[in-house]
Amino acid sequence: MSTPTPASSPDSSPVSSPAGALPVATGRRSAAVLWRTAAAHPGELARAVTTTVLSSAGTVLLPLLLGRAVDVVRARESLAPLLVQLSVVAVLTAVTTALARRDAERLGASVAADLRERVVDRSLRMNPRVLERAGAGDVASRVTEDVELFTASVQLAANVLTSAVTVVLSAVGFLALDWRLALAFCVVFPVYAASLRWYLPKAGPLYATERSVAAQRSQVFLQSLHGASTVHAYGMSDLQGDRVETASARTVGASRRALGTFARFSMSMNGAEAVGLSALLLTGFWLARADLVTVGAVTAAALLFHRLFGPLGVLLLSFDEVSRAAAALNRLVGVVDLPADPAADPAVLARAARRDVGIVVRGLTHSYPHATTGGEAPDGPLVLRGIDVEVPAGTSLAVVGESGAGKTTLAAIVGGVFPATGGTVELTGEHGPVALADLDAEAVRDRIGVIAQESHVFTGTLREDLTLARPDATDEQVHHALDVVGAEDWVAALPEGLGTRVGPGELPLSQARAQQLALARLVLRDPPVVVLDEATAEAGSAGARDLEQAAVAVVRGRTALVVAHRLSQAAACDRIAVMADGLIAEIGTHAELLALGGRYARLWETWSRPAHAPQRVADA
Repeated sequence: MSTPTPASSPDSSPVSSPAGALPVATGRRSAAVLWRTAAAHPGELARAVTTTVLSSAGTVLLPLLLGRAVDVVRARESLAPLLVQLSVVAVLTAVTTALARRDAERLGASVAADLRERVVDRSLRMNPRVLERAGAGDVASRVTEDVELFTASVQLAANVLTSAVTVVLSAVGFLALDWRLALAFCVVFPVYAASLRWYLPKAGPLYATERSVAAQRSQVFLQSLHGASTVHAYGMSDLQGDRVETASARTVGASRRALGTFARFSMSMNGAEAVGLSALLLTGFWLARADLVTVGAVTAAALLFHRLFGPLGVLLLSFDEVSRAAAALNRLVGVVDLPADPAADPAVLARAARRDVGIVVRGLTHSYPHATTGGEAPDGPLVLRGIDVEVPAGTSLAVVGESGAGKTTLAAIVGGVFPATGGTVELTGEHGPVALADLDAEAVRDRIGVIAQESHVFTGTLREDLTLARPDATDEQVHHALDVVGAEDWVAALPEGLGTRVGPGELPLSQARAQQLALARLVLRDPPVVVLDEATAEAGSAGARDLEQAAVAVVRGRTALVVAHRLSQAAACDRIAVMADGLIAEIGTHAELLALGGRYARLWETWSRPAHAPQRVADA
């Protein structure tokens, strides 16, 4: 399934896509990937081709035998042998048609599964800078809507394959009857060609646009859902509702334009069939009258052409869904073709320590792509404006400050979630400093564990959820990790202990318990550096005490950067950095900052007022 590739586009080059969006592969490139994926299943491919050819051969042979029967009746010969042949061919055609559909769908399902796995795997391993630039909506629409659309086209692909082989074998059948009848049959193709010449240049861009605006709609939906609290807090419901409505209207408009174009294309198909059948009957009449062909041959040709209405209709009228599937496939292959991040230099890995690791941040700056441009260049305002800070091995640094100060951005960059636009982050150890940018994703995750404000509980048993961090972990190690974060008691009280199924659709867990599981996964992973980005913020007062004790236990003995939601958590760290406007305004111990009488002292005074007393009790 592929859309025409513009002559100016190299086979391996992506077609144009909105600035900042993930690339979209050319039709030719997608076809090559599709073929290689199918060729990776040689047994299924061979069976599908064999049964399809046999089914199509039977479909062509039946009209030829019926035409032969007309001549036998006119010659007053015995019909018995021919009836036996017709019966055998009819039964075999029915059987092979069923087998062909089954085998083609099996092959299609295998191809779709392979592509789905490759797309999801590549999305999970995507370069953080690419993901940040593209936005979650583009990625989400490709691994959900586009994958589903392509997978749903498997049955269509089976029908298209059978129809294409039937048309080819039918052309051979016409030639076997008489070359002039074959020539008359070919009259239909210029009509089809004219319709396709009008339709195809419009279909590809129309459906590519439809998928693109669908991705933009997904982006708006995700922003609305993830930012629901902000929307409500600032009374932006009407504004955000208008944005959703506008994005939906653009998607509907794109779909209507595509469907309208297809409707006009489909109307031309009936005219083509009328022209073809008329040409065939007139030619047959002239040839039979001149005794150049038999009446049976003309009958066979007419029946054969009539049998082709279905396959030709499938081929031509399916261009609508084929174009949709091709647009989705081009977007999927665009993800598959994203270059893999290079592996870290072995010499660099050898110097990157796994124990007693410190953090050194120098000249760190960062800005995000502007929302209106979505381009590759980080053209938004600076969020970090030159951060210099060190966290010696085995010590903890709390980061506090007002909303928008840059705390989460600093934590994400130090945690290797995405790279900074300027400056360096280095991990120090016995062999000297190693730049975080010189390590591959696996090496970073081995050395730095990150827990954000919200943690996901995956569907499955509790044991499976925890051992995602360390698949070879024993039950003893899992129980130790749970004990460290204070979750052992409530896990033991579950109906089936570690075998209890949790996650969406299973046993629900509170946000505090979900965070405890995230902290337990980090203990199992056992990185020397941890980054906690408001990891206790969602616990609420009821679970704050247990969760903060768990966080303290996880941080103990490790190098830690803690974005603190509560100042009691910050006070427990070795040092505290106060951020303001993308800079570190103050840094020191809790006592030093209180003595300084600056920003931190004012924050502590505000937090310590009687109105916060119930919260402080929970924090104690």
